[in-house]
Amino acid sequence: MARRSRELRAQGRDIIDLSLGEPDHDPPAFALEAAHEAIRGPWHKYPPVNGYLDVRQAIAMKFERDNGLSYSPDQIVVSTGAKQALINVVMSLVGPGDEVVIPAPYWVSYSEQVRLAGGTPVIVKSTLEEDWKAPIARIAGAVNDRTRLIMFSSPCNPSGSVLSRAELEALAEVVRVNPKVYVMADEIYEHILFEGKHVSFASLPGMAERTITVNGLSKAFALTGWRLGYIGAPLWIAQAATKVQGQFTSGTNSIAQRVAKACMEADPAQLAPMCVDFKRRRDLVLAELAKIPGWRCNVPQGAFYLLPDVSANIDGRTIKGSVDLSLYLLDTVGVSLVEGHSFGAEGTLRISYATSDAKLTEAMARVAKGIAQLTNG
Repeated sequence: MARRSRELRAQGRDIIDLSLGEPDHDPPAFALEAAHEAIRGPWHKYPPVNGYLDVRQAIAMKFERDNGLSYSPDQIVVSTGAKQALINVVMSLVGPGDEVVIPAPYWVSYSEQVRLAGGTPVIVKSTLEEDWKAPIARIAGAVNDRTRLIMFSSPCNPSGSVLSRAELEALAEVVRVNPKVYVMADEIYEHILFEGKHVSFASLPGMAERTITVNGLSKAFALTGWRLGYIGAPLWIAQAATKVQGQFTSGTNSIAQRVAKACMEADPAQLAPMCVDFKRRRDLVLAELAKIPGWRCNVPQGAFYLLPDVSANIDGRTIKGSVDLSLYLLDTVGVSLVEGHSFGAEGTLRISYATSDAKLTEAMARVAKGIAQLTNG
């Protein structure tokens, strides 16, 4: 999709890209000021593999303030993006013969990271009618003696669905009766939540010792390009993740770490305006989606994605799957969306509404036109 988008732009085509999971907002002023100050020094030498002590202290403070989690600085590992944080942990815990339970839809890298470590991903499907949340009983049914890890994100990429406290507590019961199982809770969208309060899985009774909490700067702080993620974890897992990281990249960019310290110390209330923008955009796109015959969508509570069921347009002939439909829309009307197959949700398309209202309105008008052309022959 990315390659085809570039080719069409090179031909002079006007392409609206709704495929990127990247906020279009500017980073907070305090983050940019921290970067300017850090560049003036003295942060120009190799940093510690797991991150500067004062940065890890700031992250531990953030976990306590925002999530009710008590971590020592030695239980924090700062990485080059949340993606590296994830793979550090997967490679620390998972090996040949191990299984990792992944509720679908899921972020595309989860299953591939498990395979890289020699493990076997076990995908637990869900449906639109289930709000794209696999019932906990179905997850429990996938856990066995070979299960090493359960991986999930909430709010979820790609669906925007949010696990309730009751659902998280039910999952915790599954973990309690399976003492060899750990949980990777990807919480990078925690501050992009449209109702209620974010609940960290590790805050539930007994789960801190069984959970790796993953977060980063990319989404809430609109700092995707700075590549900084982090984990809070049981000490032995944090130590193992540090060893893994030490053989790949060593310490994370020193200037980005100073920015991270400023972000952790900032009042999260400063992030609220961006969340308000995303909720308005969600509602705008939902209203336009409702006009497209056959497309069905839930109302996600967080992140900045919609995952409509578009199976009504998959006829098995002209359009054989969601990949074909995404390429059709890109080639025909110049809108780039992500096919759902890679997220474990065939028959869907992921729409990122992390762009301007004007672009969203124009993109959805084009999509509606393209679908009308497809269905009318």
